Amino acid sequence: MFNIEEELKKLPGKPGVYIMRDKDDKIIYVGKAISLKNRVRQYFRKTNKTKRIENMVSLIDHFEYIVTDNEAEALILECNLIKKNRPKFNVLLKDDKTYPYIKVNIKEDYPGVYITRKMQNDGAKYFGPYANSGSAKEMVDFIKNKFKIRQCKNFKSNKRVCLNYHIDRCLGPCQNKVSKEEYRKQIDQIMMLLEGKTEPIIKEIEQEIKEAASKQEYEKAAFLRDKKIAIENISQKQKVSNINENQIDVIGIARKDILICIEVFFVRQSKMIGREHYFYEAIDETEEKEILSSFVKQYYMDNQNIPSKIMLREEIEDKEILEELLSEKANKKVELRTPKKGEKLRFIEMAENNALITLENKSKNKYDIVLELKEILNLKESPRKIECFDISNISGEFLVAGMCVMQDGKVNRKLSRRFKIKTVIGQDDPRCMEEVITRRIKNSIENPNGGFGKLPDLIFVDGGITQIRAAIRACAECNVNIPIYGMVKNDKHRTRALINEQREEYRLSEDLMNAITNFQDAVHDTAIGYHRMLRDKAINKSELDDIKGIGEKRKQELLKTFGSVSKIREADIEEISKIDGITKELAKKIKEQLK
Repeated sequence: MFNIEEELKKLPGKPGVYIMRDKDDKIIYVGKAISLKNRVRQYFRKTNKTKRIENMVSLIDHFEYIVTDNEAEALILECNLIKKNRPKFNVLLKDDKTYPYIKVNIKEDYPGVYITRKMQNDGAKYFGPYANSGSAKEMVDFIKNKFKIRQCKNFKSNKRVCLNYHIDRCLGPCQNKVSKEEYRKQIDQIMMLLEGKTEPIIKEIEQEIKEAASKQEYEKAAFLRDKKIAIENISQKQKVSNINENQIDVIGIARKDILICIEVFFVRQSKMIGREHYFYEAIDETEEKEILSSFVKQYYMDNQNIPSKIMLREEIEDKEILEELLSEKANKKVELRTPKKGEKLRFIEMAENNALITLENKSKNKYDIVLELKEILNLKESPRKIECFDISNISGEFLVAGMCVMQDGKVNRKLSRRFKIKTVIGQDDPRCMEEVITRRIKNSIENPNGGFGKLPDLIFVDGGITQIRAAIRACAECNVNIPIYGMVKNDKHRTRALINEQREEYRLSEDLMNAITNFQDAVHDTAIGYHRMLRDKAINKSELDDIKGIGEKRKQELLKTFGSVSKIREADIEEISKIDGITKELAKKIKEQLK
């Protein structure tokens, strides 16, 4: 039995990471401390605490800790544990998608230029991130048009030159048409362009134009002139007025209802090369400086492209230790700045305004749906995650179910799941619904970090009272309390209302009705699509499928040659063995099994 008071006495006064767990042994909070003894004890003292911390402490059943040699090690470990376990009471970066970079593998003799979303510690140079794949592609296309580098993905020396060489779009390194030094000169210019250092490139090109003109190579001089103009145009396009910095990221933050947006502007060589936004789940009473601190840790500790300066509205916790770690990681001095006046402050304000606009646009449709559901159904919490279930079969055959997920008001088809019914024989949709929801809930209970993720805040079933009661039985069996409602349709097969176990109907606004209709259609498509796939597979099943050594390719060849299984049965072993890939032994086996 874990005695919190006794364990608090054992805490060492050393730096480290503490891990709070609930009665189910689930990690609910991870933090770091210069002194574990002092920091962890604070949570259990009767001092003024925010509501969030009070809620967290009320759920703590036991805790553990890991001692580190210093505060820097504790910070790194804290970041890794938060990223891996995603505890409920930590501020979490919600949007975990990756963003495009431009990669130049300088270790190759003749490097290529690619778009990638995965940064590796492989010695290559990465530039970005770019606002989206379109802007990265635009830059790569520009490079391919203005620099005569190779464009083939699978580069091999001494192979025949491709069309690009013949139309003067490539220097032909595969046939040693260009020296490594000359080719490297092109790559160096490309990297300067990607870093925003266009002035040295323009000077080099101007010198090349003069040399070409003096040799009366007017076609080459014209190409170089166009190249110079294009680089000047792209340079002007990226300018940021009055920001005289080489490498900075400017971070703005905005909050609206149940979501927080952080906007990052990427400025290199006084030029804006892109921007991106990230979302956090809003946690009540969390200060902005805590959110910013969590963002900087989670974002930059795994980032290979760290700027010299990171500009924020407020000074964050662990500023000095973060600067030290990021400087060591980037092999240069990295500063966290909080400007109080001038253009740099106005630039932060611009990032904040953009973050607010992004939130308003995102919230306009999606979060109105979530908030309206909370109000209409009189729920305690906003239903951030809603799951919907539907059963599909024909006369009790090919029993399947579909599940779809609505996350923050938007249907996320990537989280859809399909089920084969295992325990029900014959047409009994309520029992099928009970089985499926029981299996789904148990999956999250037994494997909280699995593919289903956390339990939903709300469940919709496609059907009426019997389906609702089946879902309620499933929740009761798993000892969880999740609100459950049925989706009822009108004569035009559109959702007209939500219904509860007492047959009370909840009328919906037009926007909410449209959203739930789309949700219901999505789960229906998932279920019926799976049903059709199994049915078609059964219809197309052949006696050949049961013969070991006959895969889909050989089966198709046999049917193509003979026309049907009955014709194969009539053929002799010699005829069958003439088909590519079928030996006489396999032909004998086919004949024996088709008798």
